[in-house]
Amino acid sequence: MDIRLLAAADAAAFQRLRLAALLDTPAAFAASHAEEKDAPLEQVGRRIEARDGRGVLGAFEGGQLLGIVGLGREARPKFAHKGYVWGMYVAPAARGLGLARELMEALIALARATPGLTKLDLVADSANVAAIALYESLGFVVWGREQDAMRLDGQPRDDLHMGLRLGR
Repeated sequence: MDIRLLAAADAAAFQRLRLAALLDTPAAFAASHAEEKDAPLEQVGRRIEARDGRGVLGAFEGGQLLGIVGLGREARPKFAHKGYVWGMYVAPAARGLGLARELMEALIALARATPGLTKLDLVADSANVAAIALYESLGFVVWGREQDAMRLDGQPRDDLHMGLRLGR
């Protein structure tokens, strides 16, 4: 598996996998398929390009993008020490192979190598037991629970807020 930062040239592959993710596991994402399905590739390319402590990692096998995870960073100076994980997804055909762990380990290494980042936060659907177990095994700890954080098909979903200190 080849894991690397995505570039604007990867926009079409990213968009295909991202849209599949939004349909496959809608509870895992704040965005919806309807919100992102018509995004122009130029806009998607700008979104995924690495810059200023932000970027998207992609996992490729045989040229096919099978997993993605994004590293975001707070823009305001008082909060710029905080990074966040977004958009974590592994295609169903590639699950159970440790790819999610590899992506998260690469993301944590990227965050640790980013000057000024001291912590990494993420939000997980409280019902996603496998994801929560993965994040905890990597050192993330739950620091909060937001009840009724999201409504999916009219049903309330709780979110767990998790964090990892990026000791150097």
